[in-house]
Amino acid sequence: MSDQNHPPKHPSQQQPAQEFNATDLTQRFEQLLRTRRLNNLANLRPRSRSGSPAPHSHASSSSRPPSRYARSTDSPTIPPSYSSLRNLPKIASPPQDPASLRFRNQLLTLSVGPTKYENPGLLDEALSVIPLDRVYGEAEDESQLFEAQANSIGGGAKAEWGYQDCVIRALMRWFKRTFFTFVNNPPCPVCASPTVALGMTPPTPDEAARGAARVELYRCSAGDCGSYERFPRYGDVWALLQTRRGRCGEWANCFSMLCRAVGGRVRWVWNAEDRVFTEVYSDQQKRWIHVDACEEAWDQPRLYTEGWGKKMSYCIAFSIEGATDVTRRYVRNAAHHGADRNRAPEEVLLWITNEIRRLRRENMSKEERRRLIAEDEREERELRGYVVQALAAEIGRMLPGRAAASGDEPKHPARRTGTALWREARGENGPAPDAPDPPPPEGH
Repeated sequence: MSDQNHPPKHPSQQQPAQEFNATDLTQRFEQLLRTRRLNNLANLRPRSRSGSPAPHSHASSSSRPPSRYARSTDSPTIPPSYSSLRNLPKIASPPQDPASLRFRNQLLTLSVGPTKYENPGLLDEALSVIPLDRVYGEAEDESQLFEAQANSIGGGAKAEWGYQDCVIRALMRWFKRTFFTFVNNPPCPVCASPTVALGMTPPTPDEAARGAARVELYRCSAGDCGSYERFPRYGDVWALLQTRRGRCGEWANCFSMLCRAVGGRVRWVWNAEDRVFTEVYSDQQKRWIHVDACEEAWDQPRLYTEGWGKKMSYCIAFSIEGATDVTRRYVRNAAHHGADRNRAPEEVLLWITNEIRRLRRENMSKEERRRLIAEDEREERELRGYVVQALAAEIGRMLPGRAAASGDEPKHPARRTGTALWREARGENGPAPDAPDPPPPEGH
C-alpha cells in the first residue's frame, strides 16, 4: 500500500551525490589564468622580436619612467592593468635599427679598454711608479683600525673594510694628492702664464700612436709671448704614466690600471653624460665599490646626481669579465636625476651587455663562469634594492610630518675639480631644485 501511496523517487534522490573534483577545477582555473596572461603579453608586445623596438618607446626602471606603461592614445580612459605588467620579463633583443647598431658599436669599442690592463709589461711599469711601502703601510694601519672598531662593537661584528679595500683607499689618496694633476687650461710651456683655448687640432703621428684621438690647442695669454701649447687627450695608460696629468678620463683610466696592478678586481665605468670613474670589488662586502680618484671619493655612488646635481642616463661598467648596466647604483631617483635613455631600447641594451659578457668569458672555466653568474645575480638583487629604497623614501616624504626628516639623508659634496665656470657649463656645480635644467656637457 505504501508503494502505491508514494510516487517513486527521482533518480538523483535514489543515488548518492557525485564527489566534488577540486583537482580538476584547480587545473582549469590555472589554465584560464595562463591564457589571460598570454593574451595580456600579446597585447603589450605586438611587435616581432626579430626587430628592435623603437628607441623612444622603451625605458627601464633604472632611468626615466617607462613610456610604454603610459596611458594609451587608443583608450585614454583605461590605463593598463598593473597586475598584467608586474611580472613582465625583459627579453634581450638584438639591435636592428641604425641607432641601436651605433650604440652597440660604441659599447663594444669601450669594452676593449679594460682588457689592456692585463698587459704584464704595463703592470710592471705601474708597480715601478707606485710607492708600495707607503701604500701597504697605510693600508695595514687603516685595516687594523677597522678591525679595532669591529672588536669594540662585539658580537662577532665584521670590519667594515678589509685589507685589500684599504690598499685601494691608500692608493687613491697617493694618486690624488701626489701623483696625478688635474688640468683646466695647461700653462704656457715658455713663461708659465695662463693660456686661452683655441679649439681642437689634429694629433701628430706620435700622439695618435699613444692613443690621442683628439688634441686641444691653447695659446699663451701674455702679449709678449704668444706661445702655443698642445694638450693631447691620451688614451694609452703607458703615456699617462709619463705625463701624469689630465681630466677625469685620464684620471679614471690611469687609476683603474694601477688598482689592477696592486691586485684589485677593477671596472672602468662610462657615463653617457661625459664622466668616467672606477669600481673595485670588495671581498669584505661582496659588492662593487664606487671609487673616483679625481674627487678622492670612496663608495659615494650618489655623488654625481645628489651632490653635483648631474642628470645621468647610462652608466655602463666594463671589465675583463664583461659589461654591466649599473645606472641604478648611481641614479637612485630616476624622476629627479635621470636623463632620457633613448640610445637604444632596454631589451637591446641587455642583449649588448650579454654579448660582451659572452666575449669576455668564453675562454673561462665552467667553475669561473658559474661564480661570475652567481655574482651577477647578487648584484642584480642589490640594484633592484636601490629602486625599492628610492620608492620607499619617496613615499615616506609624502607622509605627514616627514618633510623635516629629509635633512637626515646623507649629504654629498659638490664637485671640487675644475673651474667654477667650467663646472657650471657642465651642470656639476651642485643641485639647484628651483633652477632650469643645466645645458648639456661640453666635454671633459
